[in-house]
Amino acid sequence: MSNLEAMSPDPSQSEDSASNSPAGRPVDPAAAAAPDPAAIASGAAANDTIFGRILRGEIPCDAVYADDLCLAFRDVNPQAPVHVLVIPREALVNLGDAGGQHCELLGHLLLVAAKVARQEGLEGWRTVINSGAEAGQTVFHLHVHVIGGRPLAWPPG
Repeated sequence: MSNLEAMSPDPSQSEDSASNSPAGRPVDPAAAAAPDPAAIASGAAANDTIFGRILRGEIPCDAVYADDLCLAFRDVNPQAPVHVLVIPREALVNLGDAGGQHCELLGHLLLVAAKVARQEGLEGWRTVINSGAEAGQTVFHLHVHVIGGRPLAWPPG
């Protein structure tokens, strides 16, 4: 199977069945960034951030994972040997804008972050979600940083 995998939104599925799309086929890498009709309806097509442009296929990315709810790709300004961003296809600014209707999506993003970290060969990693400019958020579309491959100091920043 290629590095670009799809995972069913149902986190209760086994690891083997979760590595494929619901139809049982790997995701086509060429279609990884193409938004689906549900994403367009949810407002992703109106998202003018760089991540919205990536989701619409206007800007290329080095995708490592894609499914119906999210896209994961390598950060263009990595802070460690492994630095992947996991973004929802739905336009959501940050955790401060998330509500109860986002519980499944938020859980899915964290499960995908762990899957991507393992896929990248990490045994330990850091996940970071910056919410707001004061916290260091520079792209105002929710994203999870998956960082690893070197010792990470604490506290960060």
